[in-house]
Amino acid sequence: MENTPIIQVAYDAVMQTGESPLWHADEQVLYWVDIPARTVHRLDPASGAHHQWLLESEPASLAIADSGGLIVATRNGVLHLDTASTGASAPDIGATEVRTTVIAPAPYDTAITRFNDGKVDGAGRYWIGTIYEPRDQPAAAMYVLEQGKLRCAWTGGMTNSNGLAFSPDQKTMYHADTSAHLLRRFDYDVATGTVGAEHVFRQFSADKANNYGGRPDGGAVDSEGNYWSALFEGARIVKLSPQGEVLAEIALPVRCPTMVAFGGPNLRTLYITSAGARPAEELAQYPFSGKLLALQVDVAGRPEPAYRQ
Repeated sequence: MENTPIIQVAYDAVMQTGESPLWHADEQVLYWVDIPARTVHRLDPASGAHHQWLLESEPASLAIADSGGLIVATRNGVLHLDTASTGASAPDIGATEVRTTVIAPAPYDTAITRFNDGKVDGAGRYWIGTIYEPRDQPAAAMYVLEQGKLRCAWTGGMTNSNGLAFSPDQKTMYHADTSAHLLRRFDYDVATGTVGAEHVFRQFSADKANNYGGRPDGGAVDSEGNYWSALFEGARIVKLSPQGEVLAEIALPVRCPTMVAFGGPNLRTLYITSAGARPAEELAQYPFSGKLLALQVDVAGRPEPAYRQ
């Protein structure tokens, strides 16, 4: 089990829906997004310097680009963000230069669907799932961006694609369908980018009347192959073994954590984004909601691979 950690506020401003924390090992900075606010954020933990970029449509997922800058999955499609462009230091935003280049337009109806969670595999492919916003049927899909080309890997069987992560040996893809409270694992061939047999990794209870613990949102895998999941509405994160057993549980001062990422010089800082656009009674009970949190963990994470253009 993890030791009881000291949870700190890494960035104090409140996000409406903070998501997709991404540690850039070369730059030693953390990137993340606020989806409804249409902003990409960058924090240098060593200096405290913060920067942000306002985009034309909602960003939901980030990847490091091997040529520099970021790949951003937005409602309107996938684009490259030049992080050397001016952007802005909060609160001065909107009147500065933001350089983006469209890589692939959205392959779906943007009125009811947008890109959501995504991760890069060990071969440099960027896997990005969608969220079907009406949530009345499992109509989300999974896409792959590979060398500038976007293809559909599968459709259906999920409503809110989340929790993407890969095992250290790249033989397993982890995935969450948040709406179904379900974590899956897939056999994975990184050489070909082929997704194989599907297995139930862990099913969380959907019974909100009896000891409800939240539903799986974003996730990350540490250097020992354990999967860490942010449980939205559960005020906690859990660390699961490769067999799906709960190894540790960490209570949080936010009810709706959205995603975790390993960062810091030794990759033993766990960053946690959260939702701040929540009911007033919830915010009164969880006043850190929407803020970027950080805690120290015993097992290091792994550097995130870059998307290969």
